[in-house]
Amino acid sequence: MKRHLGLLRLLPLTAVFMLLAGCGEERLSALDPYGPQAEWILDNMILSLYVMALVVIVVFVLYFIAVFKFRKKPGDEELPKQVEGSKALELTWTIIPVILLAILAVPTIWGTYYMAEEVPEAAGSSGEESGDEEQSGEGGDSQNGESSSEESSQGEDALVIDVTGHQFWWQFDYPEGFSAGNEVYIPTNEKVWFNLTASDVIHSFWVPALGGKIDTIPGVENTMWLQANEPGVYKGKCAELCGPSHALMDFKVIAMEPEEYEAWEAEMASGNASGGQQSEESGAEQETSDNGSGEGASTVSDGRQAFEDQGCITCHAVDGQGTGQGPTLSNFGDREKIANILEPTDENLEDWIRHPDDIKQGNNMPSFPDMNDEDMNAIVQYLQSLSAEENMNQ
Repeated sequence: MKRHLGLLRLLPLTAVFMLLAGCGEERLSALDPYGPQAEWILDNMILSLYVMALVVIVVFVLYFIAVFKFRKKPGDEELPKQVEGSKALELTWTIIPVILLAILAVPTIWGTYYMAEEVPEAAGSSGEESGDEEQSGEGGDSQNGESSSEESSQGEDALVIDVTGHQFWWQFDYPEGFSAGNEVYIPTNEKVWFNLTASDVIHSFWVPALGGKIDTIPGVENTMWLQANEPGVYKGKCAELCGPSHALMDFKVIAMEPEEYEAWEAEMASGNASGGQQSEESGAEQETSDNGSGEGASTVSDGRQAFEDQGCITCHAVDGQGTGQGPTLSNFGDREKIANILEPTDENLEDWIRHPDDIKQGNNMPSFPDMNDEDMNAIVQYLQSLSAEENMNQ
């Protein structure tokens, strides 16, 4: 009786565990797919569960039949039939596992090749090469020429982004020559290829809602593609233990409608994301339009100067100026998180600048605990003004 009471006491704890098992962040689960890769992974997880459930059911049924139907009864001294060396049983126990393995192996092999699809050869090719292909198509069959032209067009339009893993942040370099840190923008309903490597230790690039994961290894370039079916923010993780702040090495994939993405791409490529990199004319206009005082523009301008004077630009590039030792800050004002973990408030940004190692242990950013309040406030306002999305909407 006491033993049963002890088991009853475990029921509330079991219910809590079951409830917690259903908790999770939005668009951070392989069980909630938003892309063809993730859908394939979920479908095959379910297929594997069906196969394993079938095996478990069959084994348990046979077990209980053997235990209850063929157990020794009182007065039963007859020996059971000996089946040692039965070819029928041996064939059965061999053929059934082969069939089950085939059911799992065929879609797995197909999916391996599907997800390992390489970047189209025409991606990044010059106009001369495309012209040569068109000329060769004109001389041959018209249908083949049209097909070749279509494939070439698809290849040239392919978006290829270079990804570098650092302790503990992600660098995304776009073919147009600009970079983004910790947040990568992609168009929806289009395959986007990633060339991945690392600068220090092995990391692992994983966006659960969009696809599988792949390691980023120093000196090695791996390639993968992802596709988002819907606009939105998809959370990514480093899936390889890489240091004391491994758990904080997050990133985000921001999927936009193709037209919106093209506008964002043009804004970033033009270098207009910076609130501090304005012409004298536009700066003067902003000064006169900002409540007639020009205080906002002045703060941003002072912030840019303080950003340079304090040496921030030696690690953080803005619109192609400075170095890329740390994350590029060209569109810092658009980011949903500071260092991927803090809400983008002025107070949190100041805390991050003054004491980064207290927030993300082991990162390489130097601390600035003694920076005067005037410079700190100016830098904070300057960084918050760096926005590509605001310029797009103007």
